Amino acid sequence: MLHQCFKPFVLVATLLATGALQAQSEPRGDTFESLAKLPEIGGLWEVTFGGGPGGPGEPPSLTPPYAARLAEYQQASARGDIEDGPAANCVPNGMPSIMTQPYPIEILLTPGKVSILIEAYSQWRQIFTDGRSHPEDPDLTFNGHSIGHWEGDTLVVDTVGFTTDTALGNFGMRHSDKMRIVERFRLASPDRLEIETTITDPEALTKPWTRTSAYGRHRDWTLAEYQCQQNNRNFTTADGKAGINLEHEVQQ
Repeated sequence: MLHQCFKPFVLVATLLATGALQAQSEPRGDTFESLAKLPEIGGLWEVTFGGGPGGPGEPPSLTPPYAARLAEYQQASARGDIEDGPAANCVPNGMPSIMTQPYPIEILLTPGKVSILIEAYSQWRQIFTDGRSHPEDPDLTFNGHSIGHWEGDTLVVDTVGFTTDTALGNFGMRHSDKMRIVERFRLASPDRLEIETTITDPEALTKPWTRTSAYGRHRDWTLAEYQCQQNNRNFTTADGKAGINLEHEVQQ
């Protein structure tokens, strides 16, 4: 009889635990009302150099085939066989490098999506927070396909589907189409944003590569228009003459 008396209490405890788990798993940021309760990561930010709170960290550990590709690139560069990089041809950096360009980014929060506008190359990222999954066969793009969710005060972003035309970190380090990037966005203070980035790639990396970047908030800045052809220092004018363009300046 004593055992029977405890059954209602067990049932109530189970229901309460189930309800708590369901509440934790429900989407956050899916309505304007819920957005108001999230950390204020929206706004305009600029990366601060120096590698963030943990310093630049250790370089990525490449697998032998990708280490050989890097060595080949460095040797060709030393010989002068490589005269310019993708930037000279207005090819955007893509992820992960696009997030640490010396130009500001603006984060916008709307129901079910976080958008990142990037001044460099007039790029943008879409991070879907509406509970969707990655496509089974995503198109390979410069910035990949991103989905996100909130863990406490941290926005966790998972991105896959990258074109192999982009570099892994500095030029010369490459990645495969299996690269995956997980970012953790958190406010260290009202005007300081930290993003911990972990990159995995079973073909290019022997182990995950993690680094943290810090960003300062600029409440009185706006993004400028960035047209790569206009912003290249050396360019060709409409009449075919070589010229120098110093029109674009980083906002101070």
